[in-house]
Order: sequence, then structure tokens, then C-alpha cells
Amino acid sequence: MKLLEVLARNPIELPGDEEQHLIISNVTWEQYSTLVNIYTDEYPSLHMTYLNGVLEIMTTSNEHERLKKIFARLLEMYFVERQIDLNGYGQTTFRQELVQRGLEPDECYCFGELKEVPDIAIEIVISSGGIDKLEVYRGLGILEVWFWYAKQQQWKLYRLRTELDESQNESRYENIPRSEFLPELDFDLLSQFANETSQTKAVITYREALGK
Repeated sequence: MKLLEVLARNPIELPGDEEQHLIISNVTWEQYSTLVNIYTDEYPSLHMTYLNGVLEIMTTSNEHERLKKIFARLLEMYFVERQIDLNGYGQTTFRQELVQRGLEPDECYCFGELKEVPDIAIEIVISSGGIDKLEVYRGLGILEVWFWYAKQQQWKLYRLRTELDESQNESRYENIPRSEFLPELDFDLLSQFANETSQTKAVITYREALGK
């Protein structure tokens, strides 16, 4: 079945209370790239994840967007208060044809000047399933990925490691207790603001906590 026929039978609805996932196999790199060019500017809350011919199209929920925004505001306050030179790409599409991978992080940052790929990517996880995003990030070479699991109300952090063997270099992600880029960043403190209804109040309270 052609890709456009699949999309016609599974119409994409804009964000609401629930996330929607559509997974399509046997998608070429050219088809994926065309869809990214068509949809991502018009529908910024639409996420497309591509891995070796498999495409996942996801619409994010209102709760997903709320969490993404509040954590971005808190983190950016932390960078300012600690005078850390981090620059963000936001929800930019990163893709590499050579490794057949592509996605849009919820938020992402580079230390210093913006680079070809970010140093840190952040993912908000509301629902499970779909393509393994860590495998996509591994191929793109992003050094740290931070996942916020909304149902469990917890962070999980991963650092890309390179292992050497006799035949080739192999990379893998290791679960880490704290960011190796920002070891003083308290993720337990960040977690306390996940359900704050006023984002501005959360940022003010967080700034006060950082000053103690």
C-alpha cells in the first residue's frame, strides 16, 4: 500500500486530550523527507520518528505540550542562574540518511554555539510503544537523552558510550543517575514542578530554591 493511501485511511488529527500513534512500514527515505517538509512547519506538534524504513507519526496531547513547556522554562531559568551557555533548537527535525534515522526532540540544547546535532535531547513520554527513540538518538550521535515519564513521575537519563572491540566501534546508551554535562542539576527538584498549574509561579519558586 502506498504511503499516501495509508495516511488517507488514517487521517491525522490535531492535538487534543489523547496522543495518537500511526506506525507505517516500508517507508523510503524520500517519502519520509517529503512528509517532514510538508507537515512539520504547518503542524509543529506533529512528531515523525524514522528508523530503517519504519515511520511513526504521533500527535502530542495537550498534557504533553504543557509538560514540555514547563520543563523548558525551568531548565532555561537554571541555565541563566548558573550562567551556563546553552542554546536551544526547540523541536527541530534532525535526520541523517546515511544511518536511516530522523526525529524531532521535544526540546534540545547545545553547549555554546549551535551544532549539527544537539548535546542534550529531552523527551516527554505520556504513552508507551512505538519506535525505540534511544536507537534513533544513538544513530544520530546525541550524547545525552533525558526522558520524563509522566505516569511514573520520574526522569530517566541516558549517556552515549562508545565501546571498542577488535572489529569495530560500537556505541550504546547507559542509564546514569545524573547528567554528566550538568552534574549539579537536581532532577528531583525539577520533578516537584511537573503538576504546577501556573508556569510562572513554578519558575519563580524554582529560582528561589536555586538561590538557597
